[in-house]
Amino acid sequence: MFDLAMFMQNCEMRLIHPLTIISIYYCLFFIIPNVNASTRPAIINVGAAFNFNSTIGDVATIAIQAGIDDVNADPTILRGSKLVINMQDTKCNGFIGMIGALKLMGKHIVAVVGPQCSIIANIISHIAKELKVPLLSFAATDPTFSSLQYPYFIRTTLSDVFQMQAVSDFVHHYKWRQVIAIFMDDEYGRNGVIALADKLEERQCKISFKAALPLDANQTDIASLLVGVGQMETRVIVLHANQITGVTILTVAQSLGMMQKGYVWIATDWLASKLDSRGPLAPQVMQAIQGVVFLRQHIEESAKKTQFVSRWSKLVKKQTKEKLQLNSYGLYAYDSVWVLARALDEYLNDGGNISFSSDPNLQASDGRSGHLNLKAMAIFNGGEILLEKIKNISTNGVTGLIQFDQDGNRIHPAYDIVNVIDSELKIVGYWSNYLGLSVNPPEKLYSKPSNYSSTSQQLGDVVWPGRYKMNPRGWIFAKNGKELRLVVPNRFSFKEFVSKNMETGEIEGYCIDVFTAAIKLLNYPVPYKFISYGDGRSNPNYGDLVQKVSSNEFYGAVGDIAIVTNRALFVDFTLPFIESGLVVVAPVKKYNSNAWSFTKPFTNNLWFATVSSFLLTGIVMWILERRDNQCFRSSGSLKEQIVTILSFGFLTAFFAHEESMKTTLGKILLLIWLFVVLIIQASYTASLTSILTLQQLSTPIRGVESLRSTSYPIGYQVGSFAESYMVEELQIPRSRLKALGSPEEYAKALELGPDNGGVAAVVDERPYVELFLSTNCQFTIVGSEFTKESWGFAFPKDSPFTIDMSTAILKLSENGELQRIHDKWVTNKMCSPTEEKLEYERLHLSSFWGLFLISAVASVLAILVYLSITFYQYVHEEHRNRTIKNFLSYINNIKITKTNPTRSQCQRSNSSISSFDT
Repeated sequence: MFDLAMFMQNCEMRLIHPLTIISIYYCLFFIIPNVNASTRPAIINVGAAFNFNSTIGDVATIAIQAGIDDVNADPTILRGSKLVINMQDTKCNGFIGMIGALKLMGKHIVAVVGPQCSIIANIISHIAKELKVPLLSFAATDPTFSSLQYPYFIRTTLSDVFQMQAVSDFVHHYKWRQVIAIFMDDEYGRNGVIALADKLEERQCKISFKAALPLDANQTDIASLLVGVGQMETRVIVLHANQITGVTILTVAQSLGMMQKGYVWIATDWLASKLDSRGPLAPQVMQAIQGVVFLRQHIEESAKKTQFVSRWSKLVKKQTKEKLQLNSYGLYAYDSVWVLARALDEYLNDGGNISFSSDPNLQASDGRSGHLNLKAMAIFNGGEILLEKIKNISTNGVTGLIQFDQDGNRIHPAYDIVNVIDSELKIVGYWSNYLGLSVNPPEKLYSKPSNYSSTSQQLGDVVWPGRYKMNPRGWIFAKNGKELRLVVPNRFSFKEFVSKNMETGEIEGYCIDVFTAAIKLLNYPVPYKFISYGDGRSNPNYGDLVQKVSSNEFYGAVGDIAIVTNRALFVDFTLPFIESGLVVVAPVKKYNSNAWSFTKPFTNNLWFATVSSFLLTGIVMWILERRDNQCFRSSGSLKEQIVTILSFGFLTAFFAHEESMKTTLGKILLLIWLFVVLIIQASYTASLTSILTLQQLSTPIRGVESLRSTSYPIGYQVGSFAESYMVEELQIPRSRLKALGSPEEYAKALELGPDNGGVAAVVDERPYVELFLSTNCQFTIVGSEFTKESWGFAFPKDSPFTIDMSTAILKLSENGELQRIHDKWVTNKMCSPTEEKLEYERLHLSSFWGLFLISAVASVLAILVYLSITFYQYVHEEHRNRTIKNFLSYINNIKITKTNPTRSQCQRSNSSISSFDT
């Protein structure tokens, strides 16, 4: 680095003439910068690779040349260097494109504007990576290109991953669940449809059919494919093609009647480039595309864009006499030239130079180029630095802000959603990855918080094919709308749910009424036909019935079909129209109350222990309180003393004793006893309530767990999934299961019991059990419901009809119609409640012996302590004649000499109660 201070010091020491110093200053500050500027190359070769003979190529030719001319005419950029463009026609052909790329690389170019086609981009990217030449593609939208695989590929347009996200959001907005994708069988088509499938899956939608067309498809091929598409249910078609084939597809579709009411055609941005450049098209073509919705890259209105658009007609006249309008790809091509120019300017400003070196990988072992003349191709030494300059660019062009994210994609990708109405192209909305669908341009919304919720998505009114203004359903029934063949079980038992009337031949029942009521709520007619399944002498197997739907033998199944896992794997179910679940039914017997029912809660032993405890407590209390408590002396007669003992002991059962305790021992013992009384009283009340209100089971079955632990036979309904559930989930041996075909067989088997050839219990679904119990009061549900299932109608996998029927069932539930149908067929006249039944059992002494033990021990300890204290007092007061008789007489003496209290005086007031009971 040049040190100016040191240079001046040396000049002064050597006494250099001042004019010499001035000359040196002039060289440093004026001549040397000009020398650096003069090292910039006068010419910088850049390449352009695209298909000249195409709509995009025609526009790109003019736009790229305009960009080159504008850059070379601007003195503020490149400053002395001129861009020279070398255009190569790739014809969107892999082989020709590769040869063209090799020719370009042999001209020592620093970058390539292009390629246009994704197939060419795939090939050229490998060459660009080897020779370190950046590619600025303005039209290759293949979403699979990544910066890791193709580091020198830079997309200055929008990736199809965003376009397919826009299509997915559009489909989801109209609540369509399936689409058909028609595409060209090349990298552009296949990879675009793969991206569409991924985005639809995020929205819980799917591509029901992928229709690929060869690149050389003719009208016969297209017609053959569209005939097959027209026979499918889905009516939402996404067309991802090129300009020539895409228009042909739409024209053939119109001739086949596929541009009529009910169809939805969504075209990707190929149609936008066609209409923007060549439109309006021929009248027959415009007629064919009426109602089509297509996407177009959204480009913000700006002064630069307006200025360039105003120049366009003059630019076209300079190069061609053909009428050619500007499309979005032309704007991206123009901006690509400017991005490259600005990056080159920064590169040269930072001291970069345009130099090339030979590629050792292209040399043979003898130092020659081999049979191919590859020595002309060389590595651009500054390619890696230039690539980083391009990736870090931030400038405003005719397409708006040009800036790339970490994945190499343009920031703020957005699309216009355009509807073809007559000869007009009407924008019905916009899509951006910031806010999704909106009726306002995205640039006006970037300042607002991002809100991608479904409620915020908005679009204008669309006129669909056939000039249909209502939103299409998006599907029809297969086989051109023929009536649906719906299989219905012909039940032998519980015919209230579904059965065939033998007199009229009509299918009727609760499930049928629900189905027909739901059908009436649909906003389109549905022709259908019920087909009975089963001989009517036994219930059919419901697993076989569902299997026939999954194999497309029937379009759907209507009836009391439980929604279980092994069935949901093969068919789709509607929302449930009734809750269900497996329960256990067992015989019961009611307890017949009588005049002595109040004695039933306790066993005889418990009654004896309770009465004995009352007496014992009363006696102990009498002993403890006799000397100190006037109320326990009464008048002193034996009869009155016995009455006092009995009344005190038994009145404590109701906490109604009148005497208050005076001694400490009495208070402690009473506290313990009242706790015992509280527990006994509460247990007695609960047990008596159970005896008088609940039923008693006549078997030891309490629920499913106790049923599993026994070896008793178990009944189940013929055709029900209960059999497989008990075998597979509960691990109950199949030998224990007994098939029962009717409510009468239920009752008979339960009455016989397990010891007489019957069953201990029946396991069935709750709706059947409730109907059975309405007329069989001697049985009841034991335990709780141990599974949670529901009933629904079954249709083939991914059938859109399932969603519409589910919505209709939900409406029936909300407006109360579902409950009215239930009340009509399934009566609620239960002779006994179906909640869990408890068994009545008497209380035994074993449950309370701990309490009685505590009370007895407390009483004994209180007596011992009382006698010890009294004996101690007796010894100190009586110094002679110490005999047992005198000691007993001493105990019987009253310490308080007041007059005996009356009964009202012994009755506790609030103040006396507070002495202990509080």
